[in-house]
Amino acid sequence: MSVAALVAYRYHNDVDGSWMWPASAAYFTLACTPRVWWAAGVGAAQLAYKAVEFSVVLDENVPRYVIHIAGEGLLLIGLIGAGRAVVAVTNWRGRLREADARARAAEERLEVSREVHDIVAHTLAVVGVQLNVAADLLREDHDLGQDRDFGQDRDFGQDRDFGQGRVEAAEALRVAKDVRNRAMTDLKSLIGVLRNDPDGAIPQPHPASLATLVEDARATGLEVLLDVPESLSAIPAAQGSAVYRIVQESLTNTLKHGDATRATVTISAGPDVITVMVSDDGGGCAELVERHGLAGMRERVGALGGTLHLASGPGGFSVRGEIPVAGSSP
Repeated sequence: MSVAALVAYRYHNDVDGSWMWPASAAYFTLACTPRVWWAAGVGAAQLAYKAVEFSVVLDENVPRYVIHIAGEGLLLIGLIGAGRAVVAVTNWRGRLREADARARAAEERLEVSREVHDIVAHTLAVVGVQLNVAADLLREDHDLGQDRDFGQDRDFGQDRDFGQGRVEAAEALRVAKDVRNRAMTDLKSLIGVLRNDPDGAIPQPHPASLATLVEDARATGLEVLLDVPESLSAIPAAQGSAVYRIVQESLTNTLKHGDATRATVTISAGPDVITVMVSDDGGGCAELVERHGLAGMRERVGALGGTLHLASGPGGFSVRGEIPVAGSSP
């Protein structure tokens, strides 16, 4: 319509000047759409009409004719090229946003998978040990009661040994229940993340909560020595979460695979690097295979620019993570 209006105006008015420039906005806009070939076709037709109309100057000034028609053609090509460049840049930016969104989603899924593994693995390890302890204690208590001659020993209830197994079994079940409840809270938050629930969040534990984690492990019968600095609460959130998960996964592996009686957790927080080391006196393993747990630890440390060292031998298994503090030279 813009070109038609221009042709009608020029037909009824003797105006000397550009035919392309007054319709430049229309050509550029059309070039930004999938109907770019319409812009090229209409522009070529308009240029041809202009060439015929302006041919009256050929006898007087050929260079002027050539320059004028060439200028109009270059303007048309520039308008269409600019429109297509805008489309290309817009599409490129869209692809970048999509790729970035996919990368963020993949990283979030990976982070959620690590959290689920660490939470579930630790919970099942501790709860499993506590349930076995409770079952053994109740069985021993039952066998002790069966050995009594109830008709001759009316004071069997006063015996300190009989019934003690039930008390200890109840304590083991209480610990298992507490661990289970904490895990359910964290899992609900993670499920909220997967469902895009605004209340969902990836749990961010901190080393300040290590005492509870260690008590869970001690409740299974494992002797755990904890050596942490007084400035533990000053560790940044991201580094603190990684430290907590490293200790959690290491103690979980000790309970599940280490056949150990003692584990040592040592954390040192320097101005540049936070070092966490967990070792046990178990049998170690003949071949070190990094599955979900160990790979997750390495990914956590690597994401913060740190390093993870694993060692296994007859003296036990050890994990050493070195995590730089944000803003430090490492």
